[in-house]
Order: sequence, then structure tokens, then C-alpha cells
Amino acid sequence: MEKLKTIFSKFNDFLSYQIIESESIHITVGTFLSIVIAIVVVTYLLRIVHNLVVKKLPVSDKNKFVSIFSFLKYLFYVLVITVILHSSGVNLTVLLTASAALFVGLGFALQTLFQDIISGVMMILDQSIHVGDIIEVEGKVGKVFEIRLRSTRALTRDDKVLIIPNHIFLTNTIYNYTQNYNTTRESLVVGVAYGSDVQLVTKILEEIATDQMGVLRDPPPFVQFDDFGDSALVFSLNFFIEDGFRVPRMRSEMRYKIDDQFRKNGVTIPFPQRDVHFFQHGPIAMKKD
Repeated sequence: MEKLKTIFSKFNDFLSYQIIESESIHITVGTFLSIVIAIVVVTYLLRIVHNLVVKKLPVSDKNKFVSIFSFLKYLFYVLVITVILHSSGVNLTVLLTASAALFVGLGFALQTLFQDIISGVMMILDQSIHVGDIIEVEGKVGKVFEIRLRSTRALTRDDKVLIIPNHIFLTNTIYNYTQNYNTTRESLVVGVAYGSDVQLVTKILEEIATDQMGVLRDPPPFVQFDDFGDSALVFSLNFFIEDGFRVPRMRSEMRYKIDDQFRKNGVTIPFPQRDVHFFQHGPIAMKKD
């Protein structure tokens, strides 16, 4: 029994050993071990919660939860450490006051980082951007494949990765092609020479759109006679698709077909033309060499 008391007393002395000791801060081995054990326990519990929640979420929402979870994980760590230090008698007010200047400096240095993180949380909560959305940012079009806490990643039409800081989504105007539906309306503009059979042009364009792979039959494609241009009659071929990411390739395929059908049916796509009129009040002087 005496040996147990001796061992317990030595163990208690070991836990009470001061690692950091000052007028207002006293951190013992016991406090340090408590922090380590608490972090291990919290990590294990968070992992269980993460696995339970992720199993019930659809695939499209898993990346969003991972981003929020990573933010909450660090927040829980800070809270646990703060509670343990406070319960151990550490005067946190002194620590905060002493490091106020450091926090201010870090705040200015990490201002953009915190702005990105907060913007990422807001994006995830208000559901403004989803994985799979087609967006246009600063003239670049991309399909979102990952939403992280600090940045969003999208794949452009030329297979390059576009990394977008999240604060841009809150401060800039972003075009989301698939915010309302996956179906989007696209258009292709073509001009024909004056004197062309407009009904024939309309029929050719509608048939090409109807036969084009990827163009939806419902709603059906339609043609608009947009304007009497300077050099041409301007038509727009409007069609609906479900994969707006392939629009440039589809427009190219349809332009090949339009050119072929116009040639077969005698429809001309004119060059820009200008009529120049000379007004003279007398004969034109001719210079001899």
C-alpha cells in the first residue's frame, strides 16, 4: 500500500511539474497531457461524426461538407485548448493582451485568407455554386469540380484548371450558366446576302439544329430574323442543350454543316460591303509623269 502511495505521489509530482512558469502563466505536465489527450479524443469523435454524416449525403454535397468540416475541426481544437488552459488556471486575458500586437499584424497579413474562408462558408451555406455548375469568371468559362474552403476549382474548355479565390464570388459578378436548370439556351449567328430566300434559310438552319447531336428536341430549336445588317440579312439559330460546356465544339460542327448546305442551295454568305460615292464640282485633274 505504501508503495502505491509513493508511486501515486511521484506521479502527481510529475504531473504538477511546471513546464512554463511566470507571474500569470503556469503550465504543468498535467496540463500539457490533458491538451494532447483532449485533441486525440476530439479527433476520434469528429472522425466518427464525419463518417456518419458523409454516408448519408449525396455525392454532390460531400465536397461541401468536407470543406465546412475542416473549418469546424480547427475551431473545435481552439475551443478545447482554450477551455483546458482556463480550467488549469492560466490567465488567458494576459496571453491575449500580450499577443494583441501579433494578432493585429497577422490579421492584416491574413486578411485575404480569412476573407476567402468566410466566403467559402457562405457559398456552401447559400448554395450559390454547386459542383458541376458551368460558370464564367472574368471572361473564362469553366465547370466546377471542387469547392474548397479557400478556393474553388473549375476545368476550362481547353482542359486547364481555373483556381478561383472564394472572395471573388462575393465581390464580383459571376455568370452561372446552370444555376436554374442544367438546360441552357445557346445561339449561333449567321448572315446571308440580300435577296436570299429567307424561308429557305430558316428551313436549313432549323434542320441542321434538329439533326445536331446534343441539341434537345424539347424545347425545339428556332430561328430568328434579327436584323437588316449593313451587308447581310442577320439570322440567329437558337437551340437548347444540357451540356453547355460543349458549346464551342457544337457551334463549329453546325457551322460546317451550314456552309455545306448554303453552297448546295445557292445561299451566299456575303463579304462586308461599302458603297463609295464621289462628289466633284469640276473635272479631275490628271498629272502627267
